[in-house]
Amino acid sequence: MNQSTRDTSPLAAVEAQLLAPGAPFELAEEEVLGERVRVFANRARSLRDVLLRAREFARGDYMVFRDGERERRYTFSDHERLVASAAAALADRFGVSPGDRVAVLAANCPEWIISFWATVSLGAISVGLNGWWTEDEIRYAVDNSKPKLVIADRKRAARITGDLGVPMVIVEDDFDELLAAYPRAELPTQPIEESDRAIILYTSGTTGRAKGVVHTHGNVTNMLMVSFFHGARLMMANPKQAELPQLANSILVTSPLFHVSGLHCAAVTALAGGAKTVWPMGRFDPETTLALIEQEKITGWGYTATVLHRLLSHPKVDQYDLSSFRSVGGGGSPIPAPLLEKARALFPQCSHTMGVGYGLTEGTAFATLNAGEELADDPSSVGRPVPIVDVEIRDEQGRAVTEGEEGEIHLRGPLVMLEYWRDPEATKTAIRPGRWLNTGDVGRLENGKLYIASRKRDLILRGGENVYPFEIEQRLEAHPAVAEAAVIGVDHEELGQEVKAVVVFEQDHEIGSDDLQRWVADVLAYYKVPSQWETRREPLPRNATGKVLKNALRDAQDSMFIEE
Repeated sequence: MNQSTRDTSPLAAVEAQLLAPGAPFELAEEEVLGERVRVFANRARSLRDVLLRAREFARGDYMVFRDGERERRYTFSDHERLVASAAAALADRFGVSPGDRVAVLAANCPEWIISFWATVSLGAISVGLNGWWTEDEIRYAVDNSKPKLVIADRKRAARITGDLGVPMVIVEDDFDELLAAYPRAELPTQPIEESDRAIILYTSGTTGRAKGVVHTHGNVTNMLMVSFFHGARLMMANPKQAELPQLANSILVTSPLFHVSGLHCAAVTALAGGAKTVWPMGRFDPETTLALIEQEKITGWGYTATVLHRLLSHPKVDQYDLSSFRSVGGGGSPIPAPLLEKARALFPQCSHTMGVGYGLTEGTAFATLNAGEELADDPSSVGRPVPIVDVEIRDEQGRAVTEGEEGEIHLRGPLVMLEYWRDPEATKTAIRPGRWLNTGDVGRLENGKLYIASRKRDLILRGGENVYPFEIEQRLEAHPAVAEAAVIGVDHEELGQEVKAVVVFEQDHEIGSDDLQRWVADVLAYYKVPSQWETRREPLPRNATGKVLKNALRDAQDSMFIEE
């Protein structure tokens, strides 16, 4: 039974108007990767087409990067010129051609975005490497993706000892010189198909190693239309928004570019819509961010619960002019209802546009959206399926369940990833017949709205980052003093959750939590390192099949507890 129930909310009439034949968001049914699905008829056909269409915004600001007092500002025209030079350099100096990979290992910076657009304009594949990874994690992803080159900043390049096996361009040392050698380059013209691979982003793996999620050009161009459709329907449904002073779209970006939230939902979406993106560099600082909002007249922001909490809790939050905000929305982890209420009080002009949603990297960011009055009325829901996504809830045997019954969430449509890079078995497990994506998340559908029960079973959501316990447990159990270990998430006011490890030592062996932290930090990114530790003398509780009963660990209160 297909459970993507059509919207019967007050927004339904607006939706119907926007989606009707001949309307800007007209729907069509087409074959995508072998299956007939709904798509947006008026979408761009490749990311290079998106870049070319942005010429209409040539004189406007596209990127503003602020690092303390230093500012780097680029118009859309500046950006296209630099992309053309970068594409020529990639092709001429490094032999990058369609289908090749170019990896970026850097903090958010203009060179990240320029490299991305240059790569996809060549018909090559942009690989986003997690900027928080350790050397071991970096080497694994580079070996997995086998790029023609890696573009890295100094800080991340310094993590790599010895030869990485591929050429490396250092952002601060080499990038400007590389582009300067091709000052009059034109954008590439090689044919690009919608089904061509465009992007690989790595997502933490339930079985230890990260998997490379492959997005096609069509995945991303349909995602863009979802974003614009969502904005259009909220504006049409809330005429009071039109009464506010008109401001140029200016988007604050506090998410990393190696996430769909930073790359797809910010850098790519803003270019397609002619919006200015404002990027505070370095660690998130609430007061610096508040000042940027006021100075740049920020109209939109896609936050995680963690950064929203930090901003709203800053003692000087009332001293800055935040009236420019027109639309704010969150994702990456659940947004608690009290935090949303606090945000509404601070941004009252956004009460009709504030939204949350559900999505994942494998589904190109979007699956459902809950915004405006619907969010105010029912903040526990993540909303209704977007127009080109079908949602179905299935039991463990893969059968659709009845409305209101919990099961695994499955998604279908043109946003479902192409594959996991060079991992056919994992791809087969995730993408079921009919190209239904088994998310592994648990939820239910009621009155056409999705409610999330849990994210991928044991997944920990720390500050918007996915942390899978398995890889941490593997690392801990590789220590000679550790007999067994289990990792769980515990509630944290600011981060949402933090990582806790429960450790059983080998007989006559015991070491301190500082030593265990260093052991984990040697090979895993900092956000995966447990901050809470519990040691046990007795074995971990397990069921009849040997699986650790993590619910019992969460409920236990009588064991030795060490908090860092």
